[in-house]
Amino acid sequence: MAPGVRAVLFDWRGTLACTLDEQEWVSTALRRLGRPVEADGVAELGTALRAAEDDLDGPGVDSDADLHRRTYAEVFRRIGLDDDLAAALYAVESDPLLNPFADDVADVLGRLRDAGVRIGVVSDVHVDIRPAFAAAGLAELVDAFTLSAEQGMQKPDPRMFTRTLDVLGAAPAEALMVGDRSGPDGGAVEAGIPTLLLPPLRGPQDRRLDRVPALCGLSAPGRWGGPAPR
Repeated sequence: MAPGVRAVLFDWRGTLACTLDEQEWVSTALRRLGRPVEADGVAELGTALRAAEDDLDGPGVDSDADLHRRTYAEVFRRIGLDDDLAAALYAVESDPLLNPFADDVADVLGRLRDAGVRIGVVSDVHVDIRPAFAAAGLAELVDAFTLSAEQGMQKPDPRMFTRTLDVLGAAPAEALMVGDRSGPDGGAVEAGIPTLLLPPLRGPQDRRLDRVPALCGLSAPGRWGGPAPR
């Protein structure tokens, strides 16, 4: 292991797990309601949701579960959705089990743990994502979850990262932050944490994380689900 690397912090959606795009979001909600999934209607609503992205992802929205719910309800009302569809869309957005993990997550996290590296997940999210890690058999690999709605703040607030390090018992210079967005995840730099930004996941088959063990000086395969990345 590279000298001094004691902890790795990971973002969740976009880094460890995939995010539903707008059309997948709409299609899943319609199926849950038992409504027809018609391409034109899905595309139209997906476009409307994409146009409202800045409002849905406004300042502080993920730091308060009630604010998150009210914000989404207002945007859905403005778009003109009926109550049932609005509720179904919100339920899909709030279900972490609908965000599949990338294929290499178990192996990479396992290799880090086997090397004695402590692992934290730092996520801007309004719900508890621990059940998703448990369902995927990953819960035992994570030492700390720092979730914005539980903290009353969200990235890029440096405290999201420093509080995680406090739990992990590591100093900023002994850690690595891994994320997919410069705005929120880049806040780790302000806390003095070396930071790796990767392109957002497009699907579970993307293997983005091989750079992480390499930065920690690891090359041997782990016992958690696959060979060492080449």
